[in-house]
Amino acid sequence: MTRLLFVLEALFVLAAVAGVGMWSVPASLVLAGVLGVVAVEREQAGRKAKEVRRR
Repeated sequence: MTRLLFVLEALFVLAAVAGVGMWSVPASLVLAGVLGVVAVEREQAGRKAKEVRRR
């Protein structure tokens, strides 16, 4: 179930970036960069939370 939600979230983000790209390519590049940073931060926070739970 978690993997399905991850795939749906990724598809939604790709569709949003593509939609913004139809309007303005530079804006879509900035949006993609910001969303990429958010994704990395979420992953790192999830890993830290798992490490804390193990202890």
